[in-house]
Parts: sequence; structure tokens; C-alpha cells
Amino acid sequence: MAEKKRDLCRTGRRRTVKPKTTMNSSLPLNSSGSGSPLWYQYEACKDVTGGYVFCYLVKVFNLAFGVPANIMVMWQVARKKSDSSTSDIFIFNLAIIDTYFCLMTPIELVNRLVLNDGNIWYFQRFAYGMKDTTPLFLTCVCLDRYVAVVHPIVFTSIRDNKIRVAVSMLVWGLMLAYALSKSVLGAGSTINFFAGLILAAFTIMVFCNLSIVWSLRKSVMGKEKIHPMKLKALRTVIITLAIIVFNYLPPVALFPFTAYYSFVEFYCQISVTVYSIMDLSCTIEPLLYVSKMERPLCLSNLPCSCCQSPSKEPET
Repeated sequence: MAEKKRDLCRTGRRRTVKPKTTMNSSLPLNSSGSGSPLWYQYEACKDVTGGYVFCYLVKVFNLAFGVPANIMVMWQVARKKSDSSTSDIFIFNLAIIDTYFCLMTPIELVNRLVLNDGNIWYFQRFAYGMKDTTPLFLTCVCLDRYVAVVHPIVFTSIRDNKIRVAVSMLVWGLMLAYALSKSVLGAGSTINFFAGLILAAFTIMVFCNLSIVWSLRKSVMGKEKIHPMKLKALRTVIITLAIIVFNYLPPVALFPFTAYYSFVEFYCQISVTVYSIMDLSCTIEPLLYVSKMERPLCLSNLPCSCCQSPSKEPET
């Protein structure tokens, strides 16, 4: 139900829909208006365009900063050898998808503001379908780090990267199936899967990161000196948890209550802003990774004494 009512900033061609007072009625998914496209998509939004301004600013921001950040992440992961983290396989795949999504921005803007070509929207819906499912790879990263920190004995038996390659191939299969369904059949065909995906991924990621924080805090509790690498690990996980909450909590919290919003509130303000915040993950996540490049944090190997220079005195 929520995705069917997603703003056209995410789903497809402009439709001329008369505003309604409630969100209970469904909208036509494949109709299109005549004339030049409206940059704010709906006539009812002409006086409330702040959400669309934010949407386009996010798209340009992702194109300007997200593409180089993700390319740098892929380069950094590719050049690593023995010191690579087991999670880097998932991070590399995530960077590929985010780069592809950001590079679609010029095509989308030209089509949305000038052409309004229905055939191009097939490719744009495919790109949004791929972006919708990126939480799968982020969930894999969180699960990998959770097992490494909280269950180190189990982790030592599944360190083989072939397992992670197989998991990545499975995730790619699910993502392509979802994106193709959304592109060809429309957003309505993926409603239930998307709702379940975003809720499950958010729950798992929050649980894993909270467990990691608790485990790291408990491991140093009662000690006067904290190893600087463990302290850095704790801070990094807390930052990651904050980013997850910032990017994925709004749709989980707001969209179950779509029936209570007016047409203008949902289509012109809420949905545009919420999905733009989700799209910001294309830039925020790689920038966080890039910020740790010079002194890599191998969180996955933390329980296995991967901390560099263990004989050094902790920093005060």
C-alpha cells in the first residue's frame, strides 16, 4: 500500500491526478498527462514545492559526491589484499549499485523535466528497483560484523570468502528479479516485498549494531585502559547505527499511517522527503567508509586480535 502511493520522484512518469482529501483511494499507475512535464509532478503541489526542491538537490548532491566516493570505495577494496575485511565483498557490491543509481541522475532529470518519455521510465524504475533493495547488502555487512564480534568462534569457521561470494550472488538474483518486476509490471507488483524488506532489514541492522555496541562496551567494562582500536571500533559502530536510523527509520515510522495524510501532505511533502533521505545513503555510506581509509578498521577481525600495534600504550 505504501509503495503504490510513493511519490513520482521515485516511480515513473507524470500523471495528472486530481487531489483528494484522503489517502484511501488508489492512483492510476500507468496514465500520463499531456504537455510538458511539471517539475513538481502534481498540480496540487504547485504551492508546496519544498519537498521537490529537496528531492532534486539530493539527486545533484549524490551525483556530485556519491559517484566519486563510491568509486574510491571500490578502488580501496580492490587494492586490499591480506588486510581486507570479510565485509568488503558486500561493501564493494553496494558501491557498484550506488554508483549506477547516481549515474542515472542526468537521464532521469532530462526525462522528467523535458522529455517525459515512457520508455525511459522503464530504465528509471529498474534503477529505483535496484536502489530499493540495497539494504540487503547493508544487512549482510551488519550480520557479518555481528557474528565476528559477538560470536567469534562461529566466525572463525565461516571466514572463507567463497561463502560471501555465494551470498552476494543470491542477493544479486533477488535484486534483479525485484528491479525487473518493478520496471516491467510497475511499482504495484513489488509493494509487499518492499514493505517486508525495509522492515526486516531495518530490524536486523539495528539489532546487529546494538549487539556489537553492547559487546564492545562489555569487553572493556571495568578496565582502566581501553585499547584505542576498540574505542575507534565502538565509535564507528555507533556512527553506523545513527546513519541506519537516519536513512531507514522515516519510512518504517511514517508509511504505515498513510491513510491519515491528505493528498498534498503525502505526495507533495512526506513521500518526497522520506525517499530522498533514503537516497542520501548513496553518499553517506561511502563517505563514512572513505573517512576510515588511511587507518582501516577491520571490525570483522576484531575478536581475532587484528588490532594494529597491540603492544602500544592506549591513547589517553
